[in-house]
Amino acid sequence: MIVANPRSGSPRRRRPAGMAVPGLAPRRVAAEAIRRVLRERRSLDEALQFAGAAAIEPPDAALARAIATVAFRRMGTIRAALAERLRDGSPPDIELLDGALLIGAAQILFMEVPDHAAVHLSVELVKSDARAMHYAPLVNAVLRRIAGETGEILAASDTLTTDMPGWLRARWGAAYGEATVRAIADAHRLPPHIDLTPTGPAAALAAATGGEVLPTGSVRLRREGRIADLPGYAEGAFLVQDAASALPARLVGAQPGQRIADLCAAPGGKTAQLALTGAQVVAVERSAMRATRIRENLARLRLEAELVIADAGTFTGGPFDAVLLDAPCSATGTIRRHPEIAWSKRLEDILTLAGAQARLLAHAATLVRAGGRLVYATCSLEPEEGERQIARFLEERPDFMIEPVRPGELGIEPAAVTTGGLLRVLPSHGASYGGMDGFFAARLRRRE
Repeated sequence: MIVANPRSGSPRRRRPAGMAVPGLAPRRVAAEAIRRVLRERRSLDEALQFAGAAAIEPPDAALARAIATVAFRRMGTIRAALAERLRDGSPPDIELLDGALLIGAAQILFMEVPDHAAVHLSVELVKSDARAMHYAPLVNAVLRRIAGETGEILAASDTLTTDMPGWLRARWGAAYGEATVRAIADAHRLPPHIDLTPTGPAAALAAATGGEVLPTGSVRLRREGRIADLPGYAEGAFLVQDAASALPARLVGAQPGQRIADLCAAPGGKTAQLALTGAQVVAVERSAMRATRIRENLARLRLEAELVIADAGTFTGGPFDAVLLDAPCSATGTIRRHPEIAWSKRLEDILTLAGAQARLLAHAATLVRAGGRLVYATCSLEPEEGERQIARFLEERPDFMIEPVRPGELGIEPAAVTTGGLLRVLPSHGASYGGMDGFFAARLRRRE
């Protein structure tokens, strides 16, 4: 079929209905997911779901995720490269146009995709949209120029000033110093590792999976593959959990027979860790859907815990020997694993979450018996969600005191423990074995 180009009047071929362009589906999903993250401020997981990842073949869905992840991990470099090669510094505000340029540049600069394929499929993507199709020549020209100037672009890219948003750079510089922030930025450019928390001897799990036992006791995988195919998965020999995420539950110091509450418990990793000790664990989760994940994990691990569907801010099941509150947070400590967070979160999100955390922490304290422990944790690098939260809490609750984390405790390196005995793991810590997520935890004790 021949149709006229509405601008030039020249004929243009239209692809017959139903004829798909090979490789286009995952690029469309990736571009749409990026748009939803940036405009709707969703997580990448949610955005991929809404973009239709489940409707395409699993290998294509994996490719869409990989493209979107790389685009967010190197968003600053990609945006700078595009801006320098567009006449006015930014493309017109058309949905698929921006996404096509971003994913095309991401593949050319940072993925093992032939340049011609990355350019061609981005051009096809904009051609498939009535609003964007007139910009196909622009997309072709800009991406071809990027392909020809890759070395120059990468040489000008800086981990600290290019790929880290300015507002985060300023905040972390004030909190940790420029040298530390640069180390964090360097860590963020690296793909995350997969860590396992063993339910038995760590050495045996490492030998079976080809992993490495970390100083903290986690097992880090050194090869890629499906988790469900690993030896011991079906038998419940491990749970998947970043090495830093495994620390707060261990700080509880749970003992057999103790009654312990795990608040905001999904997906259940910390619940499982506590149950492994022989403690009587009550897992509190307000989302019935997320609670299903806890049940599934406990069943695979052959562990038992009482599961309560309730809001942790109103739950009244105390007193407990210990309470673990892994509070909802900005998750800026997990940017290496979820790079979209750097581009979707705002300062107002941090402040709002800090208020909610303060309310949860105040309520969690009411559930702790005299002499019992309270461990507060967030996977955030923001002082408002960590150190300042604890300082304010202790002013309001003088019946609680910090039970200091000791340098070297649980294999934690000294740099991850503050002078006040709080745990502050940064993505740049553990560099000798590849780093980990950022995490904060405070271990408190209620006075007798």
